[in-house]
Amino acid sequence: MNPLRLLLLAALVYVVWRLLRRQLHDRIQAELLREQERQEAAEDVLVEDPVCGILIPKQEAVRLRQDGRTYYFCSESCCDAFTGGTKGQDE
Repeated sequence: MNPLRLLLLAALVYVVWRLLRRQLHDRIQAELLREQERQEAAEDVLVEDPVCGILIPKQEAVRLRQDGRTYYFCSESCCDAFTGGTKGQDE
């Protein structure tokens, strides 16, 4: 086989592999998001504030999304205390 054809074949295989990998990644992310939404849909769920330990209804909590994890707080002041006064990504 000609080296140029081999190079073109390798490039084609690489592009197809990247497209498939991206599609799989997007599907996994979409499923994780749907699962999180299902969990958040439960109305009677209580969450614990990691700063003061108070249990609060999930829908009423102040939310902070940081490092791929969601934290729930009873107030903005507890959220600020958790982050040291600088919030990350709010939801």
